[in-house]
Amino acid sequence: MSRIIAIDYGLKRTGIAVTDPLQIIATGLTTIDSRELIPFLKTYCTQEAVEKIIIGEPKNWDDSDTHATPLVKKAIKEIKKHFPNLPLETVDERYTSKMAKDAMLEMGLKKMQRRNKALVDEIAATIMLQEYLGRSV
Repeated sequence: MSRIIAIDYGLKRTGIAVTDPLQIIATGLTTIDSRELIPFLKTYCTQEAVEKIIIGEPKNWDDSDTHATPLVKKAIKEIKKHFPNLPLETVDERYTSKMAKDAMLEMGLKKMQRRNKALVDEIAATIMLQEYLGRSV
């Protein structure tokens, strides 16, 4: 089987999570500079079988676009351009950063570790992916 990649795209950093080959468990993979997303995906997709990409779509409480929505839509166009045969789905990413920070607190991470925004982005991508897997069953 192949993996599903989740992307929590941001202006500076992008959190990436991935499933195991059986698509049961979501695991944080890394956080990269957002400008490196396409090269990263090209490398990763040559090393691993990838079935689908999901990307978080930022929305406000009332379903209106946020300041980050145009940025994510631009990233989606780039991904589709470079990976035209790879299905891409958007998922609701509301509250994933807050959930990631809460999870870090529950894990007992120290204050300095919880301030690591790269780790927050990676955990947020993992939460998105695990929620996606839970809905897909």
